[in-house]
Amino acid sequence: MLVNLNDVLKKAQKERYAVGLFNATDSDMLDALISAAEELRSPIIIGTAEVLLPYGELSLIAPGLVSAAKNASVPVVVHYDHGLTFSRCMEALKRGFSSVMFDGSAKNYDENIAETKEIVRIAHAMGASVEGEIGHVGDNVNDEGEVTDMYTKPGEAVEYLAATGVDALAVAIGTAHGAYKHKPKLDINRLKEIRAAVDVPLVLHGGSGLSDEDFRNCIEAGVSKVNIFTDLCLAGSAAMKSAAERGLDYLECRNEKVAAIKKEAEKKMRLFGCAGKA
Repeated sequence: MLVNLNDVLKKAQKERYAVGLFNATDSDMLDALISAAEELRSPIIIGTAEVLLPYGELSLIAPGLVSAAKNASVPVVVHYDHGLTFSRCMEALKRGFSSVMFDGSAKNYDENIAETKEIVRIAHAMGASVEGEIGHVGDNVNDEGEVTDMYTKPGEAVEYLAATGVDALAVAIGTAHGAYKHKPKLDINRLKEIRAAVDVPLVLHGGSGLSDEDFRNCIEAGVSKVNIFTDLCLAGSAAMKSAAERGLDYLECRNEKVAAIKKEAEKKMRLFGCAGKA
């Protein structure tokens, strides 16, 4: 069934588990993710991000995502992640996405507030939820293994929520997008301070590549949503490579890719504690 973030994250926050956002750029990934969620009876958040549109344009991917969510036997949020432009966020909502993240974190504070507030006003009128970000989760590009982006400050998080009315808040505590070159240094104490200061579900971006212990610590400290994409791609790529080397044909390779992505998603669902929560 198609739901929004509030329908799955408030329960997760209360019961101290997390729900995964798994991006799907094509029907193969979508097949794997919905199958994993239904098999484990887990709520799931599926979607895409603005930076991924060259690999799966909204006009092509949105109908499949929304249809799969409506026909699923478990709660499914269809989420537009890291929307960088107002127009693309509006397009996602018009195409049936039940949730959007407007990422104004690279803008100055006042611009971020104003634009996020307007997105919230429109999305809420359409029955959709909104995730915002204060602080900035960047990319894994520093060869020294240091995350130099701005961390979330508890006081700013409180002000941001009061000013925008977002339903969930992405926080920067030392994670980064993409494959980690070095073990990330997570500021769990800062996460606990943010959790104590605000009352909305908290979101961890840059989840792929963290250790099981990292995930458990973050969820215990208050994270209710974890974003995963790179780990799915790595699992799918490895399966395709292995299948091709064994001389399997295209469709056989495809089936092994789907099975590998499904297995990785199921692993994360069990780890996050959302298996059996649908």
